[in-house]
Amino acid sequence: MTAVVTDVHYRMSLALVRDLAQAGVRVVCCEGEDQPAPLGFASKYPAERVTLPRSGELDGLYRLCGRLTREEGERPALLPVGAATLSALAGARREFSKVAGLLIPSPDQLDALNSKEQVSRLGARLGVPVPEPLDLSQPVELPLPCVVKPLCGEKFGLSASQRYVIARSRAQAESAAARFQDLTGTPPLVQAYLPGGGLGCSLLAEEGEVLASLCHRRLREYPVSGGPSSCCLRVDRPDLEDFSARLVRETGFSGLAMFEFKEDQTGAPRLLEVNPRVWGTFPLTRASRSGIPLLWCARSWARGNGKPPPPLPTPSPRACRMQFMPSDLAAGLSWLKRGRPGPLLNALACWLDPRVRDGLWEWGDPGPGLMYYRSLLKKERS
Repeated sequence: MTAVVTDVHYRMSLALVRDLAQAGVRVVCCEGEDQPAPLGFASKYPAERVTLPRSGELDGLYRLCGRLTREEGERPALLPVGAATLSALAGARREFSKVAGLLIPSPDQLDALNSKEQVSRLGARLGVPVPEPLDLSQPVELPLPCVVKPLCGEKFGLSASQRYVIARSRAQAESAAARFQDLTGTPPLVQAYLPGGGLGCSLLAEEGEVLASLCHRRLREYPVSGGPSSCCLRVDRPDLEDFSARLVRETGFSGLAMFEFKEDQTGAPRLLEVNPRVWGTFPLTRASRSGIPLLWCARSWARGNGKPPPPLPTPSPRACRMQFMPSDLAAGLSWLKRGRPGPLLNALACWLDPRVRDGLWEWGDPGPGLMYYRSLLKKERS
């Protein structure tokens, strides 16, 4: 079985490459030529590394899959990591099904789950708790603080920390709303602020059926004002799995997704948004031995070749913590500057604890980690 993994400059792609190769899958990594140093190319695991042309990356990917199909007599599993590649493949699924196996969302499913407004409405209709919606156009007292966010900030190139504003006054909320509307052309979503911790339910689904899931609690994030998780803990949360499965069934969703929740003042989880793609904490699927990467590959391959999925080893999930060391230490230092040394001490303790898995560095495959740290030093010097 061969798998083609795209967008291997992302650090979360490494968990996919490593898990598949160690399970005996022949992994072909591909990346556009505008990415000069993809992390996946530095790994020891790819059987082949392919650079796609800057103009016509999708055509290059099609030719690659076609070549592998001719050489091997079966279609490879095509596993898109980046959001842009996933969106392009969703629109070209029928054509690519001739040369590859795909288990990815349809364009309609991507549009529905990428839209925070649609997710909020759908969740409320299905009995999934969501943050209280607020209306800035009404002259009523506004619960503060509140959160203002575009319906799909990622489409407009906004980073995770730029995709929302925590407003502590009506004037600040109105200013943020006007800025997001100017950027996206649509009114943003305004919701009550949730003060509790962050949670996630990650899953793999096929035509509305959840095949595997994994939940985590966010321990620290960077930037600390609101950004990607820098340290997280695998947890058992049947309630989050149930809430996520309701949206999966309703939309008939296929592929990978991470459902992001946050706790309110009582500790009850509320659904914030959905990332219908490979997500930032995807390496936790490897650290926890969830089996999700291999299952995604096997199901994709089976769909492409009209065969039942090959037998897979039974996963043995374990409780674990996962840390992205550089960003977690940066988060700890940010808290130290605010007079709170605890998070820094906790980040250092995780770094020194051999039971905590790093989301990037592995001693058995040090090349990507060394490349990543060199790039950080280069940025620091510049």
